[in-house]
Amino acid sequence: MKRKAYGRDTGLSLRLLFTGGLLGLLYVVFAVVLFEIFNAGLIVGIVIVGALAIFQYFSSAKLALLASGAKVVERDQAPQLHDMIERLCALADLPKPKVAIIDSHVPNAFATGRNPKNAAVAVTTGLWDSLEPEEVEGVLAHELTHIANRDVLIMTLASFFAMLAGLLTRFAFYAGLFGGDRDRNGPPVWLIVLVVSIVTYALSYVLIRTISRYREYAADRGAALITGAPENLMSALQKIAGTMTAIPKRDLREVESMNAFFIVPTNPHFSARESFAELFSTHPPLEKRLRSLANIAREMGRPVNFE
Repeated sequence: MKRKAYGRDTGLSLRLLFTGGLLGLLYVVFAVVLFEIFNAGLIVGIVIVGALAIFQYFSSAKLALLASGAKVVERDQAPQLHDMIERLCALADLPKPKVAIIDSHVPNAFATGRNPKNAAVAVTTGLWDSLEPEEVEGVLAHELTHIANRDVLIMTLASFFAMLAGLLTRFAFYAGLFGGDRDRNGPPVWLIVLVVSIVTYALSYVLIRTISRYREYAADRGAALITGAPENLMSALQKIAGTMTAIPKRDLREVESMNAFFIVPTNPHFSARESFAELFSTHPPLEKRLRSLANIAREMGRPVNFE
């Protein structure tokens, strides 16, 4: 995707770099502490988690499609959707991903895949039926930007040591429960591991979700650049979030496991002022996303009405 001057967001890039740096520093400290305690014994845990991460990375597309109930469709089954994606891929200089449809009236979409050559974009029937074509294009451009930015790879790497911390937390808990080894000159080893792992997991949980929110801002900006019309994505986001309020909670619960993937989670309505709630969310508040897109529109000379 060719970037224009207004396509660069230095502030967002710096925030991503800073947050990624904090996460990396946290993991370095975590690894040093554990190596001091376990020496070579920690390698077993790293190998186990590494194997899980590699499996997750290479099977991400298949697992996400399976979990969502998405069905890959050929051109003759959804010609308009294929045409849209092909046109956007040409604009973004991306290979065409697999195209999938989810039979659900909950309007949403997601992209997955370890790289642009092994990716898939899925949309629900509810999204296709409730949005105008140009709004659907805005949503698809957002998802294609996730693919272009290799967000699956980024989030897999970001969560690697968090997975290890979670695994060690369980090990340490059961070691303490059933009587683990005790260091005669200090607290039990299992207690040290438990505390360090819990702190690492808690901090990484917040930082990973911060990175996830920044990736959503980046994908929104990418969609604005690909389509040249940020207002279409703004309209799509508002319609999707608005439609959620009219859908039975039972139906929303059926798809809430995909919230981290969806362009709009099934619980989008928390205020931008609820900073504490935002800390634990994978997506920014809708209000902030719309304001960011409105700023991009003004940069592109396409002012929109948004207060």
